Amino acid sequence: MGQMLGCVQVDQSTVAVKENFGKFDDVLHPGCHCVPWCLGSYIVGVLSLRVQQLEVRCETKSRDNVFVNVVASVQYRTIHDNARDAFYKLTNPPEQIQSYVFDVVRATVPKMDLDAVFEQKNEIAKSVAEELEKAMSNYGFEIVQTLIVDIIPDETVRRAMNEINAAARLRVAAQEKAEAEKILQVKRAEAEAEAKFLSGQGIARQRQAIVDGLRESVLNFSHNVPGTSARDVMDMILITQYFDTMRDIGASAKSSTVFIPHGPGAVRDVAEQIRNGLLQGEAAVPSLL
Repeated sequence: MGQMLGCVQVDQSTVAVKENFGKFDDVLHPGCHCVPWCLGSYIVGVLSLRVQQLEVRCETKSRDNVFVNVVASVQYRTIHDNARDAFYKLTNPPEQIQSYVFDVVRATVPKMDLDAVFEQKNEIAKSVAEELEKAMSNYGFEIVQTLIVDIIPDETVRRAMNEINAAARLRVAAQEKAEAEKILQVKRAEAEAEAKFLSGQGIARQRQAIVDGLRESVLNFSHNVPGTSARDVMDMILITQYFDTMRDIGASAKSSTVFIPHGPGAVRDVAEQIRNGLLQGEAAVPSLL
């Protein structure tokens, strides 16, 4: 707003309050106006019509005895047609708005538990807005919006809430880990059982193949060499395999000493023992299969 030789400029989105010898005279709108100071006319104040924002921080206590700081953001503006009331009825509008916010917050929050305060902050904002609208409209102000922008519990309470949340998450993680380990153990046991089953089948088939091969060798040898019985051929094959086994054991780097029968009747004893072992293995094959 500028003033020169009694001419006054009122800026956009503002209004000026004019008095004449100390008495209200008029509300001047944006533009150029003649205010003859020599005739007792003065501009005593200017009001902005823009939306203004006031942040109010209110400390109160919830129903479960937790102290919290509730931060409210109030957006308000001067009503154009009630500019006279807005200028003359209130000395300090921000302080008046702050008082109403304190009154509503401290009357609403103590009725709620701390969790409910977080969940119903929109209800708190609505209560504050209704009370402010009803009160401030009489003074020429419009409440555009009221927001609860933050709810800050006491530091010890915040730390305790974080620890509770962390403990709950750790409990869920432990349950998931235990379930995963259980699944791994079950799968490992199933795999081990399947491996043993397949190994048993392999051993049974191997023994069956050995028996079939020995049978075929005995039959072929008896057929090609007249005068030999199946028992003679079997003894010879078993003795041959026995000495092949002893040779392999002696050639092993981990073997040191091997005791074998050395008497004249040792050969027949060895053959008898091997024959009995193979016959027992052949009898066990059907049960494995």
